[in-house]
Amino acid sequence: MDIRQLTYFVEVAKHQSFTKAALALHVTQPTLSKMVKNLEDEMDVVLLDRSARQIGLTDAGEVVYEQAQKIIHSLDDLSASLYDIMNLKKGKIKIGLPPVISTLFFPTIIAEFQRSYPDVTIMLAEDGAKTVERKVYEGEVDLGFVMLPVDKEKYDVVPFVDQEIKLLVHESHPLAHHDLIDLIQFKDDPFLLLSKEFTLNSRTVEFCISEGFTPKIAYESSQWDFIVGMVEKNLGVTLMPKLICDRVKDGPFKMISLTNTFPWRLGIIMAKNRYVPYVSREFIALVEKLPKV
Repeated sequence: MDIRQLTYFVEVAKHQSFTKAALALHVTQPTLSKMVKNLEDEMDVVLLDRSARQIGLTDAGEVVYEQAQKIIHSLDDLSASLYDIMNLKKGKIKIGLPPVISTLFFPTIIAEFQRSYPDVTIMLAEDGAKTVERKVYEGEVDLGFVMLPVDKEKYDVVPFVDQEIKLLVHESHPLAHHDLIDLIQFKDDPFLLLSKEFTLNSRTVEFCISEGFTPKIAYESSQWDFIVGMVEKNLGVTLMPKLICDRVKDGPFKMISLTNTFPWRLGIIMAKNRYVPYVSREFIALVEKLPKV
């Protein structure tokens, strides 16, 4: 049985005539008759009562007619839904990202994307980069925005941002007058870090150790603005991407460049060898077109 057999049978049942149904379907009457007969043979039932002048449905034909219409409508709906998805008239995309990234970039990204695709739903899951990586790998989200590098055996990567890490201190700090300095000079300062589920936490600790000291961590938080607020109260120093430091430059802060530093590289990640939905590919294409920072 195939959909064409059902379609032909439904047309005959509607018109109660092979001649009229053949005209509507633009096929010859013998072809139509053979198709309906094949359907009856396959199902081992008589669907049409051909004994009267006007063709009617048998009891079995009534049942098949009703169900065949549902099948045809379902396939029509499937085709329409696929068309809508392929043309991004509807759909959804699940994205994992750390709060730092969501605050800095996503209002602009979402506004741009939904201007082009207003009926696509964007679902955000805000987590630290390590959690985002896991969710992408396990299929809980379609895409993730994380700090690079990641395991390229597990993920496909689209680079997104490349920024320098800076030191942010209160303007009253004894070393705040420096524009360039070695990080080890702050070895006795309390450090304020993002929480351990954020990649920047471990990278900061690793970098401090490479510079010759283990940082004294005073506070950890999942919110970068809380950390900046702590610096504002002169409760410690922090390492942050230049983009964040630029956002708070009007406050009582000093952004200091380091003689040695490490990059803040962000990328969009997808699980390797997994199907990427059309809507996700379009989202990535839009992000790649946005001005790089």
